[in-house]
Amino acid sequence: MPALTVWSREDGVLGALAPIGLAAAAGTAIVVDLDGRGPRYPGDTSLADLVQRGPRRLELSPRRGGVCLLRNGGITAGEAAEVLDAIVAGWPNVVFRLPAAVEPPVTAVTVLPLVPGGLFPPLGRRLVMQSAGWRTPVPTGAIVLPRPRRSTLNRLLLGMQPPRGDRWIRAWRRVWGAGWT
Repeated sequence: MPALTVWSREDGVLGALAPIGLAAAAGTAIVVDLDGRGPRYPGDTSLADLVQRGPRRLELSPRRGGVCLLRNGGITAGEAAEVLDAIVAGWPNVVFRLPAAVEPPVTAVTVLPLVPGGLFPPLGRRLVMQSAGWRTPVPTGAIVLPRPRRSTLNRLLLGMQPPRGDRWIRAWRRVWGAGWT
């Protein structure tokens, strides 16, 4: 079961949306927020809930295709280790969202905005760069995402499937095949 970890230090909106885009590109996936102060993704259950009451069989594998969002609920990855292992074992694709304040593992998918002026240095690791519309040099080996459509972002933030064939979601597919897994 492929599992990728996503991290964005500078941009909170990109840090919340990037994991959803990556998961949507996989087709069937779950996004698990490892940030105790992370976004309140849509849904009735949090990772903390699963740890507290124990996960149900239905929560440990997909019932249908699409993306499941699991907000954090105020728990650390260490406290949730058993549940996280069970999720990875049961889901075909897992995306972990890291808090911006932690130092990510080298294998993490680092997502940065692509803007002029060198404001966001590449950090010496493999990158996904989110285009912001400027023509600016791209760090060697970086995957560049096109600017997403507003309708795509709205649907993802509401917990809905993005428009079929969306170019931003298609661009995320390259990340799954880029050797991070």
